[in-house]
Amino acid sequence: MMYIIKKITVLLLLLPFYGVAQDVQVLSLDTVLQRIDKNNLLLQSYGLKAESYKHAANAATAWMAPMIGVGTFMTPYPGQKLMDDGDKGSVMVQLEQDIPNMVKLNANKRFIESKSKVENETRGITLNDYKSQAKRLYFGWLVAQQKINVLKHNENIMRMMKKIEEIRYPYNQSKLGSVYKTAAKLEENSNMIRMQEGDIARSRAWLNSLMNMKGNSSFMIDTTFQPVFVPAASIDTGSLALARNDIRKMDYSIQSMQLNIEAMKKQSRPDFKLRFDHMSPLTKMMPKAYSVMGMVSIPIAPWSSKMYKSEVKGMEYEIQAMGKEKAAMLQETQGMLYGMQFEIQSMLKRIEAMENKIIPSLQKTLDVNFLSYRENKMELPEVIDSWEALTMMQTNVLDEKLKLYLMIADYEKELYR
Repeated sequence: MMYIIKKITVLLLLLPFYGVAQDVQVLSLDTVLQRIDKNNLLLQSYGLKAESYKHAANAATAWMAPMIGVGTFMTPYPGQKLMDDGDKGSVMVQLEQDIPNMVKLNANKRFIESKSKVENETRGITLNDYKSQAKRLYFGWLVAQQKINVLKHNENIMRMMKKIEEIRYPYNQSKLGSVYKTAAKLEENSNMIRMQEGDIARSRAWLNSLMNMKGNSSFMIDTTFQPVFVPAASIDTGSLALARNDIRKMDYSIQSMQLNIEAMKKQSRPDFKLRFDHMSPLTKMMPKAYSVMGMVSIPIAPWSSKMYKSEVKGMEYEIQAMGKEKAAMLQETQGMLYGMQFEIQSMLKRIEAMENKIIPSLQKTLDVNFLSYRENKMELPEVIDSWEALTMMQTNVLDEKLKLYLMIADYEKELYR
């Protein structure tokens, strides 16, 4: 009875740890990318900046606050001789209001509003970079896990050879050096597994950072995922201009500069000012008086118009330069994507040949040699050579796959940059 109670107690104590072990979630690549889009702090900052431009645009149409002043008017200094009471001066109240030109304010509002679109496209560029980085980390983790599976499978073969050598040694059918050699190969294989586990831990930490999660948060990836290369249906410059965030950002920047030019041209419109003065004399012998004055600016004066005319000319040249830069970027990207397509297709053929022809041959060689070795018809070093050749080729194939996956990630990054 006491034994049963102790067993139940142990199970109850281990139950929370079991629950934690079961909580390790498996995240698909799409889930990782969605979490980055939703939770990344830097990406959130771009949305806030875009929102700030909308409020700044509303503020651009506000008028200056009215000015009010109180003082004296034509009041003589103390000690002066007054000819009559009218020389005592007046108390003056002044009201002043700037009346801006609404055409100018609305033009400036449209210019400021356009900056929010530029900021949103900047967010798209950063998101595309983060997605590409996440794909590279995810693919690296995927290949590292596949390498671990290969190394563990081949490790079992080496362990069998080590046991055979240990059994044969007491009967003088093997050498002690062979036992040590198999032990060394096992440890070397374990070191390679540790290296891949380190790469997985690094990828997990970086992905956590991109998703705005704790760096040591535990999760797994979908190891059944297989990256597939899907070439773009069309890589003409028109399609690229619609797909790439940086090109759209440049278009919005050009539009923003054009609106800025329009706003600068509106500087030739006059502004207005209205002032009202009220004078209350310090003596009852003089009547109360007032003054109303309306003022208008003259921005078309040569010494004033030179400023905005020169700025407009400079921005027009800058827009032309950005247009040339956009065309050059599209042309360069088009050539780059075509080159990447050919390279990826060539790599796919190489990997297919290695998987379907070279590895099966090396596997059959190892199987035949291992069978001969078990029948004591072959020495251990020959079997180890075939084991190493197969292991090396399998890891080489996975290295080539990783290169392929990274090229797919780079291709998609350039396509939607």
